[in-house]
Amino acid sequence: MTAPTETLTLSEATDLLHRAFAASGAPEPVALSVARALVAAEAEGQVGHGFSRLTDYVAQMQAGKVRADATPELTRTGPAALHVDAGFGFAYPAMDLGIEAGLGAAQEYGTASVAISRSHHCGALSVQVDRIARAGMVGLMVANTPKAMAPWGAKTPLFGTNPIAFSAPRPDGPPLVIDLSLSNVARGKVMNAKKTGQPIPEGWALDRDGNPTTDPEAALAGSMVPIGGAKGTALALMVEVLAAVLTGAQFSSEMSSFLSAEGPPPGAGQFLLIMRPGDPAAFAARIETLLSQIAAMDGARLPGQRRLAALAKSQAEGLTIPRAYTDAARAMAVAAS
Repeated sequence: MTAPTETLTLSEATDLLHRAFAASGAPEPVALSVARALVAAEAEGQVGHGFSRLTDYVAQMQAGKVRADATPELTRTGPAALHVDAGFGFAYPAMDLGIEAGLGAAQEYGTASVAISRSHHCGALSVQVDRIARAGMVGLMVANTPKAMAPWGAKTPLFGTNPIAFSAPRPDGPPLVIDLSLSNVARGKVMNAKKTGQPIPEGWALDRDGNPTTDPEAALAGSMVPIGGAKGTALALMVEVLAAVLTGAQFSSEMSSFLSAEGPPPGAGQFLLIMRPGDPAAFAARIETLLSQIAAMDGARLPGQRRLAALAKSQAEGLTIPRAYTDAARAMAVAAS
């Protein structure tokens, strides 16, 4: 039986989440930043980072696990090296601050780095690097997440799914955006399957004994399957160094869950590189040469095409969201109004 859904325009969805977060105690700018990020993820088809996060976020606000009133603080550790202390608040305002400052520094110096610590779940990285590319820059972002993936050959999770995202501007049309989790799928999809009562495909996760499972609850108690076997966990280690060691954030193994209100603030880390092409016209010509070669090959598909198709559909037709999520949002907004 299919769960009932509701269709909202992007602006209606943003307004609903904005009101729900504001009524639940988030300051207006924070509520709007979080709402915009969740709707942007939902519009891309990344439902595990969209409306499904609302009740978890609000429960964590109420428990003090995320400090909704935190004000991110920016410091410069070098001319183009920036650090943002998220103050155990939501990641989105910290990323807003860091990206804005990082774009300015990259414009002046050519390259800027942004290290974010004492942060929280940062949702769809594609949303953030897309902003960088639309400003004419090349973007690279990594983030660490609570432990969910074992080192190759082991059974006990140590790394998060530790996503990586990349973006580059194109002279005509939307940027090239690549966003991938280092597990076969993002853990948020498993969480969403659990909330909606659906099984997961085999190959996504292992249970706590290391056996393949289609039960999302067993998967969340076990570990995610890495992409590319041992290569996936090697990449996860690289992300851990950039997002936790370099930023001073918690290791994945030290972080509390993004999915429950129990435990202390997770203290996650994010790291971004923002790079200005030295010759924008030459860069534009060369990237189009490369991408056109791929597009001309039979059977080849440029990364990010499903994302662009989902965005186009969302903009034209709105978002189709489980009614359980929209009902919860309205109840939150009404209860505190």
